[in-house]
Amino acid sequence: MKKPKNETLESSRRNFIKNAAIASSILIVPRHVLGGVGYTAPSDQLNLAAIGAGGKGSSDIKNASVNGRERIVALCDVDFSGSAKRSVEAFPKAKLYADYREMLDKEKDIDAVTISTPDHVHGPAAAYAMERGKHVYVQKPMTHNIREARILTEMARKNKIVTQMGNQGGSNPLLKMVQGWIDSDKIGKVSKVQIWTNRPVWPQGGPMPASDPSQKPKDLDWDLWLGPAEYKPYTPNMHPFNWRGWWDYGTGALGDVGCHLIDIPFRTLGLMYPTDAECSVGAVYSGMWNADFNPEGAPATSFITLHFDATPKSKSRIEMTWMDGGIRPAHPDIIPADHDIGGANSANGVLIIGEKGIISTNINDSSPLMPKLYLNDGTQDFGPEVEEMEEPEYGHQRKWVDACKAGFNSKEHKELTSSFDYAGPMTETVLMGNLAIRSYLLRRENSKGQMEFFARKKLLWDGENMRITNLEEANQFVGRTYREGFKV
Repeated sequence: MKKPKNETLESSRRNFIKNAAIASSILIVPRHVLGGVGYTAPSDQLNLAAIGAGGKGSSDIKNASVNGRERIVALCDVDFSGSAKRSVEAFPKAKLYADYREMLDKEKDIDAVTISTPDHVHGPAAAYAMERGKHVYVQKPMTHNIREARILTEMARKNKIVTQMGNQGGSNPLLKMVQGWIDSDKIGKVSKVQIWTNRPVWPQGGPMPASDPSQKPKDLDWDLWLGPAEYKPYTPNMHPFNWRGWWDYGTGALGDVGCHLIDIPFRTLGLMYPTDAECSVGAVYSGMWNADFNPEGAPATSFITLHFDATPKSKSRIEMTWMDGGIRPAHPDIIPADHDIGGANSANGVLIIGEKGIISTNINDSSPLMPKLYLNDGTQDFGPEVEEMEEPEYGHQRKWVDACKAGFNSKEHKELTSSFDYAGPMTETVLMGNLAIRSYLLRRENSKGQMEFFARKKLLWDGENMRITNLEEANQFVGRTYREGFKV
């Protein structure tokens, strides 16, 4: 990207931070002389902005500020009357915006942004920021659909953007214990992974609430909240949380917690794109049995099966099953009956099943728990009873900030646990489950003039080319359509 002819001093400061290089002729004054212990010179501060300053966004930008070490220059939110007020109170000098596009176009000195919006805005906001050379931290799931994940991954490489996805459990040091068990062949060849969650914990599976503009909160910019989604009048109870179950805005249970749970086997087994996807879903009773769920949103329960080719770490073809809506796998015989599987009360978890034993764990940000190893010979090995967190969320945001300062080719960036090089393919895998779910309701007329479901089968996936090869109609869910001004 070309520099403007009249490059500002602030732009020069950003180049100083990114290059992390000082000419030998410059006199360096010790920081303790300038401002005491822990002082950060203004020239060393990163200029940060938040896109989505409420809810999870408030903790993301707070953690990225590193206790005031960095400078928060702007906050963007479609409604500052709600939980975003916490960010305004924490950073009173930050300029406020409703439209991230306006903020990024006006605030030229922004170095990096956190993006903590509903899922459907992740891709458009991140792309807009990266096109302008801003480093990005994007909440999970990285994007709303597979196509966006691939585009953002390639854009980050091309534009040399420092990136991190907000699956902070990926920075949990206990993952090293799981990785060590896999790498040392403790459980032998892995052929099966089982993952489950008690999500959704929001309305899902039934009809979408009716629009009612009269109920719109006066401070909410509904048009900007819709962003890339098709315009419709205000829908009550969608903002700030219940959007998760509707395809226009959210990605269901998979998008909410899949990037935490699927991350564990995806990372430790060195997986890449799945080869296929298949699903079954729970029906909604509406006066007759076997009624199907609302096509506008995700079902109340689903069961997804994905297969992966062998990798150097897994050494055999792997079957991964995902269960949501409170469904969970049977308790394995080698795990004592009074032990929880996965997390507390067995509500969420991961079982990595090998020929010599099982790893049971649930390392994520909301329900941290020790990893547990059970071998067929009766050997057991557990992690620590209590996880030690020296800083919030394992320093996931701070490590990203440090990498932004060090630069794209730095050791700090390469050591990030969820840069887009990793988070992109993992997000695509998570969203493959939703592609299968959305295909489940596809119907067409048969030779007898009857409408029949024709996509309830194993969908074969060409990961490199992002295509279902045995059902063309399913490929409509690889991407989405966008409103003018928000296209990725």
